Amino acid sequence: MPTFAAPDGTELAYHLVGEGEPLLCLPGGPMRASTYLGDLGGLARHRRLVVLDLRGTGNSAVPVDTATYRCDRQVGDVEALREHLGLDLVDVLAHSAGGDLALLHAVRHPRRIRTLTLITPRARALGVDFTEEHRRDAAALRSAEPWFEAAHAAYERIWAGGVADADWDAIAPFFYGCWDRAAQAHAAADVEQSNEEAAELYASPGAFDPAGALAVVAALEARVLVLAGALDSGPLPRVAADVAGLFPRAELAVQAGAGHFPWLDDPQRFTETVSTFLTQQ
Repeated sequence: MPTFAAPDGTELAYHLVGEGEPLLCLPGGPMRASTYLGDLGGLARHRRLVVLDLRGTGNSAVPVDTATYRCDRQVGDVEALREHLGLDLVDVLAHSAGGDLALLHAVRHPRRIRTLTLITPRARALGVDFTEEHRRDAAALRSAEPWFEAAHAAYERIWAGGVADADWDAIAPFFYGCWDRAAQAHAAADVEQSNEEAAELYASPGAFDPAGALAVVAALEARVLVLAGALDSGPLPRVAADVAGLFPRAELAVQAGAGHFPWLDDPQRFTETVSTFLTQQ
């Protein structure tokens, strides 16, 4: 397993999956070990995935200063990996909360980004976030599911301020296009793969400067793909369209029947969408 040193000396690990031109992959969670990404539905058949374990997750070391878990303070880790790989220009793929980190890296190093692939991304770095209304809109799409009643009741308790672990577990089906055994196993691994302390600090005050970031991305030369799941609440397709509209060279893809992990819901469609985007000029 290869490693490299972050700017503060923390030893960080990354995983190489597949063959071909490198694609630097940033996990979400926030602060979930990268193993949940797998081979991204077979995308590793088209590109060599360089999958980073963020500091304090997976095989990467815990930093001496836990304040460095804040999203903007991890930008140097991503840039250090690019330099370690010897890439002048890098293709970056980020999932969910990893979208914020990818965006901040692109804002700080815009001339190093060739393409940016944002999979069901958060975009707090650009002043876009998800709301309870968004969650309710997406939840309503699943009312015919056999698990809906119990899961929706758990959502209501969370929206009312509840913090029970059982309720958070109960809403997991909303994040998958199909709540089958594979999805259930994937969801069950979340707790053991996540650094809860780091997750709490990831978006802490000071992490984001939307006004400054928007000024940079408005002139970003890199091509951008924003891929949303039609059944996902974070982001809803219409919110993903708003995010794509902030870039001069962005396209939106909405994967039918997909939730927050579209490479699990329809691997072939996901792989075709992303690989086609990456091979365009």
